[in-house]
Amino acid sequence: MRDPIDIFRELFGEASKVCDEPDAMVLSTVDELGAPSGRFVLLKAVDERGFVFYTNLASRKARALDAHPRAALCFYWAPLGKQVRIEGAVEAVSEAEADAYFARRPRDSQIGAWASKQSMALAARGELDARVADLQARFEGRAVPRPPFWSGYRVVPHTIEFWTRDVARLHVREQYTRSGDEWIQTLLYP
Repeated sequence: MRDPIDIFRELFGEASKVCDEPDAMVLSTVDELGAPSGRFVLLKAVDERGFVFYTNLASRKARALDAHPRAALCFYWAPLGKQVRIEGAVEAVSEAEADAYFARRPRDSQIGAWASKQSMALAARGELDARVADLQARFEGRAVPRPPFWSGYRVVPHTIEFWTRDVARLHVREQYTRSGDEWIQTLLYP
């Protein structure tokens, strides 16, 4: 049986050829009261350990993941007629991983990470613009370090489902569920 991470990588490669943002995925979480929330984030790495994204650690999503460290991800690549659903536990990436990824980001995105009080109320856009200008001056002529309040999470998959569009809504659904070190494949009704 094929490893579902390898299948995902192949599909991602296909999607990268025909989709503007193949790395866009819906991240679904529940907060401390159990209320669900979904939002698009960008996949930044995938390997045998899981699927990685980055965020401000004071954001709504980070607070939800701290309260309930489980999440669901969903990719939809319309030109391919493919969807991938992933569910699993969430863990923090290492400091070294976060530092390495942050160092590769465009400088404007690095400044933006410092400037944004993600998910907090913003009185006026000018306030954010002023923060950006102040930080550009602060870091002028030197590397921008990773903020201590910014890092990444890894969704460690327990279940991965591949959905393929088919006629008459008789879609093909293949589910892989982790059992110890093995994956068990199940074909699901559409």
